Amino acid sequence: MQLLRVAWALAGAAICCCLILLFHSRLLKEGQLAAGTCEIVMLDRDSSQPRRTIARQTARCACKKGQIAGTTRAMPACVDASIVRTKQWCEMVPCLDDEGCDLLINKSGWTCTQPGGRVKTTTAL
Repeated sequence: MQLLRVAWALAGAAICCCLILLFHSRLLKEGQLAAGTCEIVMLDRDSSQPRRTIARQTARCACKKGQIAGTTRAMPACVDASIVRTKQWCEMVPCLDDEGCDLLINKSGWTCTQPGGRVKTTTAL
């Protein structure tokens, strides 16, 4: 009798897991992103100039209401839309933890300065 109860409990748990997976797969169809997430879809690096690398990346984001695609800790992320509207780029924390962030003079982007003095400049399109 005890073995029968355990078998029914395991069967119920298995059915529950299958239903959860089925429900989840219907909500997130193949290729869809979960709300508030981003993924890099294209990355292009040009090192043809000495001591300079130009990198271009394209990201795909599924941002929540009031958010827009941006950069947080050097990775694509959904950020508050007011940051992009006002071009206060450093408020979205685009640099890594050990880097300093500064706005470009014309607010077209930002620079991340590493402790060794190396500077990475990012311009927004």
